[in-house]
Amino acid sequence: MTYQPYHEPPALMRFDQKLNRMKAGTDGPADFIIADAKDADMAGGLSALGTNPVTQCPATLPEFDAAIGEIVRQDLVDIVLASVSTLGRLNKQGVFERSTIRQAVRLNDTTDLWRIRGGDYGRQPSIPFRTARLDLLPVKFGLYSMTFSGDAREDADALFRYRDFRAEAQAAGISHFLEVFNPTHPLLDKIDYGSFLNDMVSRALAGMHESERPVFLKLAFNGAYALEAFCRYDPSLVVGIMGGGSGTTRDCLELLHQAQLCGARAALFGRKILDAEHPPAMVAMMRAVVERRLTPSEAVGVYHEELLSRGMTPRRLLEADLQITDSLLQ
Repeated sequence: MTYQPYHEPPALMRFDQKLNRMKAGTDGPADFIIADAKDADMAGGLSALGTNPVTQCPATLPEFDAAIGEIVRQDLVDIVLASVSTLGRLNKQGVFERSTIRQAVRLNDTTDLWRIRGGDYGRQPSIPFRTARLDLLPVKFGLYSMTFSGDAREDADALFRYRDFRAEAQAAGISHFLEVFNPTHPLLDKIDYGSFLNDMVSRALAGMHESERPVFLKLAFNGAYALEAFCRYDPSLVVGIMGGGSGTTRDCLELLHQAQLCGARAALFGRKILDAEHPPAMVAMMRAVVERRLTPSEAVGVYHEELLSRGMTPRRLLEADLQITDSLLQ
């Protein structure tokens, strides 16, 4: 039997409407793009799907799917990013029927993304790799990732693979957004990550034709100075940030707030949503902060009130959860 991929409906998604306003220069705080990264199975497999709050056992695929369905029904995020298999299951279940949330698929899974128990991939050089077949994607939009190391051969190879991918994607009618991680092994000093990433990403973009550029960028946050410099570099670019580790609730909301002040117009968070006591409540606070209805500290307080109203015990006391523990945000 010939495989028939799923495709999102032709209606203009909320994400596309926001992009159109950004291109026209008429966007405001409410147009900030929030993406939920539910592609953890491409990083850690079974161990990356979260934990069942009742049994404290690793979540099953049905439980993982149910959690995504709850986020979709809440309808506050603009993009849900997932693996080929996850989007296939969700579309069969009708989760995205009549939804204006844009589906995105993880297009490649370079080895520095692998978070396998007993493995040591995170401390090794990143090797470009792709599991997904472009002819069997459930949607025509997805995320491509790269990691530069400072080693000329490794970085040239990453750019070579990205060049080949762009040609394949264009031929298949696939658009993409690009994420670029910080180096995974210590050829560079951490203090130089921001300027290194800015220069490497901008020089990569310089060699691209307009038709093959990513729809938007997702970069590691290396402090306000580096992010603001990149956002100012090319106002036509839609620059977003990635979330990194879980941290406190204040860390999550402060990162959004500071990034938006620097000119970022998108955020793609995975663990900061997945590891929250109540992910939909966390997403609601994220939206309230970027729309400037609440400050980050106010939103932490409201989040705790929401948890208590649901009979849930916050993981941290309010005073501890109000702390900024990420040194880049202090």
